[in-house]
Amino acid sequence: MIPWDGVASVTVWYYLSGMFDFKSGDYPKGPGVYLMHDAKGRVIYVGKAKSLVKRLASYFRSMERHTPKTRMLVARIARIETLSTATEKEALLLEASLIKKHRPRYNIVLRDDKSYVLFRLTKAHDYPRLTMTRRVVRDGSVYYGPFTSSLAARRTWKVLGKAFPLRKCGDRTFTNRIRPCLYHHIGQCLAPCVGLADAKAYAALVRRVEMFLAGRAGDVVGQLTREMQDASQQMEFERAAEFRDQIRAIEATVERQAVVLPKPVDLDVLAVAEGRGGLGLGLLFVRQGRLLDGRSYHFPGLGLEDAPEAVSGFLTQYYWASRFIPERLLLPWALDDAETLESALAERRGGPVRLGVPRGGPEKQILDMARANAAQARPEAAAGQDVPERLKRALHLSAEPHRVECVDVSHLGGKGMRAGLVVFEGGVPFRDDYRTYTFPELEGSGDDYAALADWARRRAEAGPPWPDLLLIDGGRGQIAAVSAGLEQAGALDEFPLAGIAKSIGDGSGPDRRAGALTDRIFLPARSNPLPLKPGSPELLFLQRVRDEAHRFIIGRQRKSRKKTMISSELESLPGIGPKTARLLWDSFGSLEAMRAASLKDLLGVSGLGKKRAEKVHQALQSLGGGN
Repeated sequence: MIPWDGVASVTVWYYLSGMFDFKSGDYPKGPGVYLMHDAKGRVIYVGKAKSLVKRLASYFRSMERHTPKTRMLVARIARIETLSTATEKEALLLEASLIKKHRPRYNIVLRDDKSYVLFRLTKAHDYPRLTMTRRVVRDGSVYYGPFTSSLAARRTWKVLGKAFPLRKCGDRTFTNRIRPCLYHHIGQCLAPCVGLADAKAYAALVRRVEMFLAGRAGDVVGQLTREMQDASQQMEFERAAEFRDQIRAIEATVERQAVVLPKPVDLDVLAVAEGRGGLGLGLLFVRQGRLLDGRSYHFPGLGLEDAPEAVSGFLTQYYWASRFIPERLLLPWALDDAETLESALAERRGGPVRLGVPRGGPEKQILDMARANAAQARPEAAAGQDVPERLKRALHLSAEPHRVECVDVSHLGGKGMRAGLVVFEGGVPFRDDYRTYTFPELEGSGDDYAALADWARRRAEAGPPWPDLLLIDGGRGQIAAVSAGLEQAGALDEFPLAGIAKSIGDGSGPDRRAGALTDRIFLPARSNPLPLKPGSPELLFLQRVRDEAHRFIIGRQRKSRKKTMISSELESLPGIGPKTARLLWDSFGSLEAMRAASLKDLLGVSGLGKKRAEKVHQALQSLGGGN
């Protein structure tokens, strides 16, 4: 959250200090991307420009015309770095990538940029299947959605699975199956895997699924009604009942979708509105003229004057190649860089994309609906917005912590020594920066302190982005180990440290109960723990970060142990040594996939000859059905 209090004083300070001396001759005239750094070297803003020198010069003249956010940004600039590109479109794509990497404080950054659920129909296969996915892959499949609620999407998928009995199994299982699965026995699969499905009947079923997902539910219901009546007249009542159940399932699903446009068009609708404490952005998904779903976002501290930048930034960050992109995006106004955005989005989509304003009354009404949703947008964690300020005061930090890292060490009796690092930015997990570290040289030692010191050296070697706070799962001893490692690497003063340790129970040692409210917080130069109030927002946040680090490293530890056990079982089989086991893991990824692999699949593994493949196939079949 950008602190707006004291904007005027910050601006005056900028004029008096002359912190950054801008010289136009130092920057190129062509297109590119610029990165603004603060005094600590952190990237605080990333922008693009058709002419870098003109865009940068605009920051340092007519300061009174800038928005409050821009004035605060300029006041913190210590260095500007530029990256030239050949075209403006390349600059836009590079800008989006750098924002995702650095997550600068003064950019519009999507905290929740997860991909939503889509339905995927694998049309490239002779017998397509309908699955749920969050990624778009250009493999000939057809995608429908998105759904912001995975629960609602799964409910619809189950209804479709009952109404249209397409296969449920994956391609590898489909190829190797020798008997029908349970879905066939309960009437939810035609069992094409074992040749029980008629190809024409299956193709007709696929066409009905396509018609339904494309918004032509009325045509599907009409067709099913006619077939139900024909079956009834021929005294095939069980078959007629199946058609009746399909009709009911379709009608129940369609009832939840409102018709908002007279034509069956696909488009996303985006609008903004100023709300309490920031700028709201509403996004609606319209498929075949029906309102399928929607989502709202909130950007604290911004106003309508920041809306053009917010919309452009949102479009480049939200619509990645792995996300479903409709052919048309409806916006409240025409963007200055619309042509560049259209070109970039078209490249990601693999087809044309048009950005436009409403045409006619119905489209204006759906835009008003999106604007109403934007006005209602609220921060997801409004109650915790003061946590950074509370942490600053409680831990005696020089600034509010935006990026918080936490490290935890785990092993089992000294075996499998690992350290896990989790990262929170803006109060939410940033899983792209989660890391696991192994220490083969410490195997069997059980020395947590040595592991932490070694981890600290490796973290210092990795370099920025530095955390605003490094939280260590442990007390004074663990803090001392990390401090020693950082000092040895020359990075002790790069960021502040704090430790979180379990509270002392009833005189019998640490209280390790989950959810204990009285964990102790230690600082490097303090012998006693900080007097943080149990249940306070700042302590609850630190506990949440520590618990996430604990969950992450324990999960990786268990996964590693399981893989080691399975690898040992593999290597005990005749013809499979460490090298062959590694080839099998790299090719199939799981023991179940290895067991399901045919001899032909094994022959396709690079490094396995025919005789070895036959021996491996025979050995894998001897493992039986357990995991």
